Amino acid sequence: MGRFRTPEPPGSKYITPEGARRLRAELEQLWREERPRVTQAVAAAAAQGDRSENAEYTYGKRRLREIDRRVRFLRQRLEGMVIVAQRPSDPRRVFFGAWVELETQDGARTRHRIVGPDEFDMAPGYISMDAPLGRALLRRALDEEVTVAAPGGDRVYLIVAVEYAPDAA
Repeated sequence: MGRFRTPEPPGSKYITPEGARRLRAELEQLWREERPRVTQAVAAAAAQGDRSENAEYTYGKRRLREIDRRVRFLRQRLEGMVIVAQRPSDPRRVFFGAWVELETQDGARTRHRIVGPDEFDMAPGYISMDAPLGRALLRRALDEEVTVAAPGGDRVYLIVAVEYAPDAA
């Protein structure tokens, strides 16, 4: 098997207002605080002489590349984002940004928020709209059953509540 891997398609371009604020704050922090600090540390390490055996210099340059890669990614990603800040016309249906409470067949309840792929790992309970459960829930209505294919077999959920954040007005 070769090393070539087909590139993954980019995730959906939707984001909540809170998610956009978090990504912008991360970009600001990396560009205005962390990058200048690491650049200064690399310059100080380079001034010590032999760079080939200078661990601070080597690791500093590596960290600088990581920061630059993340900054480039965040700028490109934020440029094409669509910030979804309004409630849908039918609040009984599941759309982007909704908090959804689900009940399994055994009576266990879970609560999830449908968000974009750039923010689903930022808070507990957030799931990506591109995930199998997220895709299955979109456009479904309150009290509707949803079946999701899982590795251990299909799982059936009942939508027991749909809410939208107060700032999504």
